Amino acid sequence: MIEVTDSNFKEEVLESDIPVLVDFWAEWCGPCKMVAPTVSDIADENEGSLKVCKLNVDNAKQTASKYGIMSIPTLAIFKDGEVADKVVGALPKDAIMAKVKPFLG
Repeated sequence: MIEVTDSNFKEEVLESDIPVLVDFWAEWCGPCKMVAPTVSDIADENEGSLKVCKLNVDNAKQTASKYGIMSIPTLAIFKDGEVADKVVGALPKDAIMAKVKPFLG
Protein backbone atom coordinates (compact mmCIF):
# COMPACT_ATOMS: atom_id res chain seq x y z
CA MET A 1 0.00 0.00 0.00
CA ILE A 2 1.31 3.43 -0.93
CA GLU A 3 1.03 6.54 1.25
CA VAL A 4 0.05 9.48 -0.95
CA THR A 5 0.27 13.19 -0.18
CA ASP A 6 -0.51 16.44 -1.97
CA SER A 7 2.95 16.28 -3.56
CA ASN A 8 2.88 12.72 -4.98
CA PHE A 9 -0.88 12.29 -5.64
CA LYS A 10 -0.64 13.21 -9.32
CA GLU A 11 2.23 10.80 -9.98
CA GLU A 12 0.91 7.85 -7.94
CA VAL A 13 -2.84 8.15 -8.63
CA LEU A 14 -3.70 10.33 -11.60
CA GLU A 15 -0.87 9.04 -13.84
CA SER A 16 -1.26 5.37 -12.88
CA ASP A 17 -1.57 2.84 -15.72
CA ILE A 18 -3.92 0.69 -13.63
CA PRO A 19 -7.01 1.58 -11.55
CA VAL A 20 -6.26 3.06 -8.12
CA LEU A 21 -8.25 2.70 -4.91
CA VAL A 22 -7.53 5.65 -2.63
CA ASP A 23 -8.42 5.36 1.05
CA PHE A 24 -9.04 8.87 2.39
CA TRP A 25 -8.58 8.52 6.17
CA ALA A 26 -7.34 10.19 9.36
CA GLU A 27 -5.54 8.98 12.49
CA TRP A 28 -8.44 10.01 14.77
CA CYS A 29 -11.14 8.29 12.69
CA GLY A 30 -12.51 5.10 14.30
CA PRO A 31 -14.33 3.78 11.20
CA CYS A 32 -11.12 4.39 9.18
CA LYS A 33 -9.25 2.05 11.52
CA MET A 34 -12.04 -0.52 11.16
CA VAL A 35 -11.85 -0.54 7.35
CA ALA A 36 -8.01 -0.44 7.17
CA PRO A 37 -7.48 -4.25 7.39
CA THR A 38 -10.08 -4.74 4.63
CA VAL A 39 -8.31 -2.20 2.40
CA SER A 40 -5.02 -3.98 3.09
CA ASP A 41 -6.56 -7.34 2.08
CA ILE A 42 -7.91 -5.81 -1.13
CA ALA A 43 -4.41 -4.45 -1.90
CA ASP A 44 -2.81 -7.87 -1.36
CA GLU A 45 -5.43 -9.81 -3.33
CA ASN A 46 -5.42 -7.48 -6.35
CA GLU A 47 -1.71 -6.72 -6.60
CA GLY A 48 -0.79 -5.97 -10.21
CA SER A 49 -4.34 -5.14 -11.33
CA LEU A 50 -5.19 -2.50 -8.70
CA LYS A 51 -3.00 0.05 -6.97
CA VAL A 52 -4.10 0.85 -3.42
CA CYS A 53 -3.10 4.12 -1.77
CA LYS A 54 -3.83 5.74 1.57
CA LEU A 55 -4.20 9.50 1.90
CA ASN A 56 -4.29 11.07 5.36
CA VAL A 57 -6.74 13.97 4.98
CA ASP A 58 -5.05 15.89 7.82
CA ASN A 59 -1.72 15.81 5.98
CA ALA A 60 -3.09 16.31 2.45
CA LYS A 61 -5.83 18.88 2.90
CA GLN A 62 -5.43 20.29 -0.62
CA THR A 63 -6.12 16.94 -2.32
CA ALA A 64 -8.95 16.01 0.08
CA SER A 65 -10.58 19.38 -0.60
CA LYS A 66 -10.13 19.10 -4.38
CA TYR A 67 -12.06 15.82 -4.40
CA GLY A 68 -14.75 17.06 -2.00
CA ILE A 69 -14.00 14.58 0.75
CA MET A 70 -16.50 15.48 3.48
CA SER A 71 -16.79 12.16 5.32
CA ILE A 72 -14.14 9.59 6.06
CA PRO A 73 -13.40 6.90 5.38
CA THR A 74 -14.01 7.55 1.70
CA LEU A 75 -12.65 5.03 -0.77
CA ALA A 76 -12.36 6.54 -4.24
CA ILE A 77 -11.66 4.52 -7.35
CA PHE A 78 -9.60 6.39 -9.93
CA LYS A 79 -9.33 5.22 -13.52
CA ASP A 80 -7.48 7.17 -16.21
CA GLY A 81 -6.94 10.08 -13.83
CA GLU A 82 -10.63 10.52 -12.98
CA VAL A 83 -12.82 9.47 -10.05
CA ALA A 84 -14.76 6.53 -11.44
CA ASP A 85 -16.68 5.65 -8.26
CA LYS A 86 -16.71 6.22 -4.51
CA VAL A 87 -17.63 4.37 -1.35
CA VAL A 88 -18.24 6.32 1.86
CA GLY A 89 -18.08 4.65 5.26
CA ALA A 90 -16.66 1.46 6.69
CA LEU A 91 -18.33 -1.10 4.44
CA PRO A 92 -17.70 -4.85 4.32
CA LYS A 93 -15.16 -6.16 1.86
CA ASP A 94 -17.73 -7.62 -0.56
CA ALA A 95 -19.49 -4.24 -0.83
CA ILE A 96 -16.18 -2.49 -1.55
CA MET A 97 -15.15 -5.12 -4.11
CA ALA A 98 -18.54 -4.84 -5.83
CA LYS A 99 -17.62 -1.21 -6.58
CA VAL A 100 -13.99 -1.98 -7.53
CA LYS A 101 -14.48 -5.08 -9.74
CA PRO A 102 -15.96 -3.30 -12.80
CA PHE A 103 -12.73 -1.28 -13.14
CA LEU A 104 -10.29 -4.19 -12.95
CA GLY A 105 -8.77 -5.45 -16.19
